[in-house]
This record gives sequence, C-alpha cells and structure tokens, in this order.
Amino acid sequence: MRLLKDYRQPNDKIKNLVKDGLLLPVRRGLYLPGKEIRRQQPDPFLIAHHIFGPSHVSLDSALSYYSLIPETVYAITSVTTKMSRKFSTKVGSFTYTRLPLPYYSFGIKSMEITPNQRFLIASPEKALFDKIITTPGVELRSMKTTRMYLEDDLRIDLDMVKTMNFTMMEEWIANAPKKSTLRMLLETLKQL
Repeated sequence: MRLLKDYRQPNDKIKNLVKDGLLLPVRRGLYLPGKEIRRQQPDPFLIAHHIFGPSHVSLDSALSYYSLIPETVYAITSVTTKMSRKFSTKVGSFTYTRLPLPYYSFGIKSMEITPNQRFLIASPEKALFDKIITTPGVELRSMKTTRMYLEDDLRIDLDMVKTMNFTMMEEWIANAPKKSTLRMLLETLKQL
C-alpha cells in the first residue's frame, strides 16, 4: 500500500496487477512479484515466516533441512504461539502448529539464504523436540521404544543425532510439554 499511496483506489490497482500477472497473491495483503518482474523467488521458508507469525520453521521441514530425516517435505511446517493453522497458496502449502511460551522461543536460529533473505528456523535439537511434542500419541516410556520410534517412524540419522547439544536440550525440558517423553528421548540419545 505504501508503494501505491498516490492512487485513489489502491486495491483496484492491486487487483489489476494480479490480473496482469505482475503480482502473485499469497494471502490477503501479501504478494510476490509475478513472473514478468520477478528477479529472485523468495525462499519458501522466508515466505512461511511472513504468512503467519510469530512463527519459525520446524518439525519435518527443519528435520529435512538439516538432513536428519531422508524424506523430502512438500508442505512447509512451522510452529507458532497462535492457534494452529493451514494455508494453501499458489506458492505452496504451509502448516503452523501451536506451541506454548516460553518453550516456543527456545532454539530458534536465523539463517541467511542470500544477503537480502533471512528466515527463522528451529535448531536440529528443537526441531526433534517439537516433532515429538506435536505428534499425537507419541509417549516414549523406554529406551527400546524410543530407539524404535527414531529409527522406524522418523527414520532419523542416528549418527547426526549423536552430535546434538544434550545440555541445551535438558534445559528446555522444564518448560516443555511431554516432559517425561522428552527425558526418555534424551536418556536414549545419550546412550547411542
């Protein structure tokens, strides 16, 4: 709107720009340059941050980004302090899962894609915790079931998990949901 302040009806101008393909609507009030004028497509992780906030990329998207899981993730998964939401847009699908404060704010990293693009993402440790916390029915009660969950369900790279910061993870548990499950996870990871 700031760029269209000289127009008497800026919303009509936006509609015309969308119709002409010069703007691509993502959601109300958020547009990307269309193919005609696009120099560089914003990274989907950056777009996710702007669609709904506060939020940061986590869960399957972050686990895949760090190569902890072998699967390619097509929907961008993020966590938020607001109610869980899903958005299907012309640039992709975006899901947001609610996590409580202060736990939500732990383990967030700012990553640079290009000199002009940065996005927020959970650290590998936080992404793993978030995945376990937000997956319904996951209650880890023994090292055997925890290892089976990591290997069979998540198909996680156990060699990479060994390099995680266990001290930091331990500090987060006091403010996290599913405390006993996370303690069992941490105990199992330390034994790998």
